[in-house]
Formats: sequence, structure tokens, C-alpha cells
Amino acid sequence: MSGHSKWANIKRKKGKNDAIRGKITTKIGREITIAVRMGGADPTGNMRLKLALQKAKENNIPKENIKRAIQKGAGASEGQSYEEIIYEGYGPAGVAVTVNVLTDNRNRAAAEVRHLFSKHGGNLGETGCVAWMFKNQGVFIVAGDQADEDRLMEIALEAGADDVKAEEDSFEIQTAPEVFDAVEKALADNHIETEHAQITMVPDNTIALDEEGGRKLENLIDALEDLDDVQDVYHNGEIPDDWDEE
Repeated sequence: MSGHSKWANIKRKKGKNDAIRGKITTKIGREITIAVRMGGADPTGNMRLKLALQKAKENNIPKENIKRAIQKGAGASEGQSYEEIIYEGYGPAGVAVTVNVLTDNRNRAAAEVRHLFSKHGGNLGETGCVAWMFKNQGVFIVAGDQADEDRLMEIALEAGADDVKAEEDSFEIQTAPEVFDAVEKALADNHIETEHAQITMVPDNTIALDEEGGRKLENLIDALEDLDDVQDVYHNGEIPDDWDEE
């Protein structure tokens, strides 16, 4: 997710994700399982699990699915062994793209990702070729009617947030990952609900795309996200919004 408005991209992706609900449920369940295996079943102190559960909540994943994924991660049931891999490359118009993968077959995942980069006008690169362009950052989205801008800024900045930006109908709070919990607690203590909360990869710089370039990048992202092994795709392209709802 990137561009001049990360929330615009989030909303666009969420709309498309709704059309492939079963696949999204599987991917989030897999992320919960891996998070539990790595850090335990208590989200307190396990940021990865906490964020995976947040994602599950935002996507209305059934509680039974969440419970089953946690049990699998805790060893209550047998499951496949997944490997985490990050693929990096360049998409249309030289846009930097990173692809987060959880797979039980490295060769299959590499072949599928490489094929899609090539098919959609990009190329898969070496490890580290674009990672330096991105940084981990916490992002909270608050609906515009939840708080006054000055009050929200005061609460967020006092809790350690880096910035608060006003969008058309919402506010975007940016934080360093290490203060994510503190900002989340400050918002909750002040009864401010969030529409979205995530630690994500944010590009240092973006590339403005025309309509043709935007459509090509969207096609690449959609194809990558449709792969079972792909969990997240990040890029530094600014996709035009004016044609997105056509």
C-alpha cells in the first residue's frame, strides 16, 4: 500500500478482497498460525499475532476459523510447515515491488512470482534490490467523525506518533512500530475507534503513474495477490484514483 493516500489504496484492495473472501480467510488463518508458532498464543507481547487478529477482525473472519488457526500454531493439530520469503523486483514504469510469501514449496512460489512479474511488464530482482526504499511504519485510520483534528493530533503525538494527516473523510496517524501499542492504547483510552490499524511497509518515495501505468500495476498486484502463497504486496506507485471506480 502506498501512494499519496495509503487509505485510498487500502479501500481499493479491500473492495477487491471482498470478491475472494475464501482466499483471504485462508491467508489470514495461515498468518495467525505462523504468528502463534513464532511468539505464542497470547497476543499480549506477540505483535505479529495481534496484527493478524486485527486483520481477521477487519475482514470478518469467523471466530471458529481464528480458533482453529491458533490451535494449529500452538501444535494442537498437525499442519504444513511454511517458510517465509520476501521477493523483490520492479513492476511497470520502474515501480518498486516487494512480495511477502508464506509457502510450503519455495520452488513453486519463486516460479509463480517470477512468471507474473515477467507477464505484467516487470522483472524479479535480487534480494535487497528495493527493500531499502521501504520502512516499517504503523498506520491508524480514524473516521472523520470520531474526533476533532486538533484533539486527535494532541492525543496521538503525546503518545509518540510521528504525524497525523487529514484525508477527505478520515485521519491517518503514522507511527514508528515501537510506539504502535502506545498510540493504540491512547486512542482506546480516549474512546476513539479506528477503522484500520496495521504495521505496514511504507515507501520513502513514490512514483506518479498515468492511467496506463496505474492499470498495469494494478493488474500485477491483483495477479500476485491471487496466488495462494502471497500474503502481502507493497509498492511505491501512486495509482490514479479518478478511474478506479469506473
